[in-house]
Amino acid sequence: MRPAARAHPFELGIGALAAERFPRVRAELAGGGTNPRDRDAFVLLPAVAELLRELRPEAGVGSGVETLVAFLHAAYLFWEGGAVLRSIGETQLASLLTASRPTVRPSNRPTSYVQLPALRVWATLIAGQPPEPLDGWFVTPDEDRLGLLAIFGLSPARAGFTAVELAGPHPALRARADGTPLFASTLTGPAAAGLASLEDEAELLELAWRVETLP
Repeated sequence: MRPAARAHPFELGIGALAAERFPRVRAELAGGGTNPRDRDAFVLLPAVAELLRELRPEAGVGSGVETLVAFLHAAYLFWEGGAVLRSIGETQLASLLTASRPTVRPSNRPTSYVQLPALRVWATLIAGQPPEPLDGWFVTPDEDRLGLLAIFGLSPARAGFTAVELAGPHPALRARADGTPLFASTLTGPAAAGLASLEDEAELLELAWRVETLP
C-alpha cells in the first residue's frame, strides 16, 4: 500500500489535541486496568469527558452525541495503535470491487484507518441525505468481526463530516438482492459510469472485509 498525502479525519477531527490529551486518557485507562476497546468505560474517564465537552459544538449535538463518542473512541484507538494509515490505490480498489468471494484471513491488527482513492466510492447510508463520497474507515478487528467507523464527505473546506458506525462478521455477499453486481454505481449522470456505490451497510462491510485480505 502506498502512503496517502491528503488529510484524513483524525487530523481534521481532533488534530493537535490528540498529542496533548490522549496520553492522559491512556494513563487513566492503565490506572483503572481498563481495556481501551471498552467504550462504556472509555466514555466515563474524566479526560474523555473533558474532551467531549470541548469537541461538542456550541449548539450541541443532540442525538449526534453517540457519533461524536464513536469518533473520539475510534480516534483514540487509532492513535494508540500507532496511527497506521492504510491507503488503497486505484488498482487495488478495482481488484477489490470485482473480486470473487475472498478467503478472509483472521486479523490481529490494532485499529487503523483505511483510506480509499478520493471520490471513487459513494453511498447514502443515512436517510434523507444526498450521496456522499466515502473517504475510508477506522477499522478495529475483533476475532471474527470487524468494527468500522466509516467517514463520508470529508473535505478541509467542510465543517465536519458524516460518520456511520457498524460491525459484524464477513457477510460473504455475492450480488445484490436484485441480482445486480456488488458495488455497481447507483449514481446518475455520465460521470457515474466510472464510480462505485454502496447500496447498504452490508455492502460496506463486505468491502471492508475484502480489504482485510490485503497484506
